[in-house]
Amino acid sequence: MGKLFGTDGVRGIVNEGLTPELAMKIAQAACTWLGGGKVLIGKDVRYGGDMIVSAVSAGLASCGCKPYYAGLIPTPGLQYAVPRLNYDMGIMVTASHNPPPYNGIKVIGANGVEVPRNAERVIEDILFNERFRKVPYNLVSDLRVENEALEVYVEGVVSSVDVDLIKKKEFKVVVDGANSVGSLATPKVLRSLGTKVLCLNCNLDPSFSWREPEPTPTSLGYAAKIIREVGADLLVGHDADADRAIIGDDAGRVHWGDRSATLLTEYVSQRYPQLPKRTFTAVSSSHFVVEGYLGPKGIEVRWLPVGSVNISHTLIREGGLSGFEENGGYMHPLHQPVRDGAMKTALFLEMLAYYGKKASELFDKLPKTYPIKGKVPRPPNFNMRNLYEHLKDKYSSCKFDEVDGLKVVCEDFWFLVRPSGTEPVIRIMVEALNPKLAREVYDTLKKTIELFIASITS
Repeated sequence: MGKLFGTDGVRGIVNEGLTPELAMKIAQAACTWLGGGKVLIGKDVRYGGDMIVSAVSAGLASCGCKPYYAGLIPTPGLQYAVPRLNYDMGIMVTASHNPPPYNGIKVIGANGVEVPRNAERVIEDILFNERFRKVPYNLVSDLRVENEALEVYVEGVVSSVDVDLIKKKEFKVVVDGANSVGSLATPKVLRSLGTKVLCLNCNLDPSFSWREPEPTPTSLGYAAKIIREVGADLLVGHDADADRAIIGDDAGRVHWGDRSATLLTEYVSQRYPQLPKRTFTAVSSSHFVVEGYLGPKGIEVRWLPVGSVNISHTLIREGGLSGFEENGGYMHPLHQPVRDGAMKTALFLEMLAYYGKKASELFDKLPKTYPIKGKVPRPPNFNMRNLYEHLKDKYSSCKFDEVDGLKVVCEDFWFLVRPSGTEPVIRIMVEALNPKLAREVYDTLKKTIELFIASITS
């Protein structure tokens, strides 16, 4: 049996890897798995979105589901609306942070969380064997419009924080909306919290012409300059579907998501002592920051495979303070157990107000580390296991973790090597306690991987 679902949904280049025919079949298979019911569809601004929504709607209707369209909405907005507006499933048309040619499909369960891995396998099996549950002509439903989803989501985020506490501070926040749906929600949330909003890249543009759709310290470099020029308290940068939020502080420094999430996890443990003192994070997060800072405070850190689906379902099953990823995804279980960029932003402001501190002061409490990310092309059918064993031999004095890819933890540095779940590349993450070592480790590791690939494929 083939495999369609990657780390987070099904993705591909529009009209190549992701065709309307495939989109319709995914919807047919998902509806067959569901057995019928009401399904809420949403999208971000990516190319081909209307085409894919039409195909998804047709596929759902053909198998007895009733499709409803929420329009442009962040992924966490659709996820929040599904259970609260009594839908049986959601389908989000997005490729998240991927480049402009890509689009994708996320299948969301009745609880607002992307369906678990075993459900993905069942949906794939139905699709590849074309065991679709098609219904008679008189049971085919037309597409209807759902007008309340976005507003319900905005109200839900605002109601999850201490509005009066935040309003007293009269914060000023720069929002980089990635020219997509985060521009429709986060500014509304912030204005409801009495915050002055300066909106950057908040036009709806499927080409993402001003910056790439993935929020990183590099892609948010221009926005970081704005922080200091306007005297803002915070910068928040979203990806295309706004389930991620990368935070920049008042000093103009942009921080990876595991740093802001570590601060939020500590805050939640103090503000909500009834929650179990544990957090769940992807193996891609920093050992030095997460384990080094939270461990001594009595907070258990559980390492999981990369992918928000894994973290969400574990958080639901076992309970905890938070779930997060270094890419900016943060899950606040008292709101909803999925990545939510607007919720992360609002909670961060509540934390600043509660402590009476500047963002820069809070970030300065964390261990100082130097991360570098990169990638190398991955040949078709490349055996990652052989590469892992080669790297284990080379770094035999270090500790290894293979919960997802290969994570090598040494005394002054660590790195992670794993295949991307959304692109034909090998992702490399390196972090060290000084910048020179980080660069040396990264350059050596990248060259080692490239030479190994060349030796296998030549």
